[in-house]
Amino acid sequence: MKYKALTIIALAFLTGCNDKTQQADAFGSFEATEVIVSSETSGRILRFDVTEGSEIGKGSSLALIDTTILHLQKAEIDAGMKGIRTRLVSINAQNDILRQQIENLKINIARIENMLKDDAATKKQYDDLTGQVAVLEKQIAANNTQKAAVAAELAVYESKKATLNEQISRSDVKSPLQGTVTEKYAEAGEMTMAGKPLVKISDLSVVKLKVYVSGAQLPEIKTGQEVTVRTDKGKKDYSTYKGVISYISEKAEFTPKIIQTKEERVAFVYSVTIDVVNDGYLKSGMPGEAIF
Repeated sequence: MKYKALTIIALAFLTGCNDKTQQADAFGSFEATEVIVSSETSGRILRFDVTEGSEIGKGSSLALIDTTILHLQKAEIDAGMKGIRTRLVSINAQNDILRQQIENLKINIARIENMLKDDAATKKQYDDLTGQVAVLEKQIAANNTQKAAVAAELAVYESKKATLNEQISRSDVKSPLQGTVTEKYAEAGEMTMAGKPLVKISDLSVVKLKVYVSGAQLPEIKTGQEVTVRTDKGKKDYSTYKGVISYISEKAEFTPKIIQTKEERVAFVYSVTIDVVNDGYLKSGMPGEAIF
């Protein structure tokens, strides 16, 4: 009987130790990376086919804002650029004609130079021809100045067109991340404004369990440390996951006004974030617990 009693006491002690090891060290709730996607342009929503709960890939189109006005403005700019390019072509053609005239004059100048050697031409004839060349070269220089001004005008139009193209591109609202549509704030056919939220997307592939630990627990944990994460499964069972501590707050979340003793220092509470790969069952706001 004596040995039996000792055995029962030992088993009870071991069971108590086992239960203690299974006790959670910290409690909190899961959070997902959430992004509220807004329209960057104003106008009527032409297309908005996503629904709450649908999976969205990164870069996928979410909504299309009416771009009719932007395209009309772009057509106007294209017409203006066409006119400017025509002016540039005309200036280049004028310069080509002037250069050809200069070449012809230079041939005549060479002839006059040979005739001067034989006294078959006068110095005035030579000066007239060289003077004409100088005038034509100045005309080309003036045309090039005008050409530079027209090119600068064209650059302004190209900048305006690039701005419109960017606005048109931003009218196609795209998802910045891969995730799940958790909330939808508008519908197709409604008017929207730049900056007005359209949809909330949550990345549930990796959820974060945010828990709080006391100052006495801080020496037991560090960033990068693997921990065990549990969630309730039924009334008495648990679902277990592996987690990694990604963040530990450097300052206490709640600080007492007066700290006098070591026992009171455990009232400090520090925020700890644990990354957990989601198997599809973890949801934002779900309670969880961590075992360090």
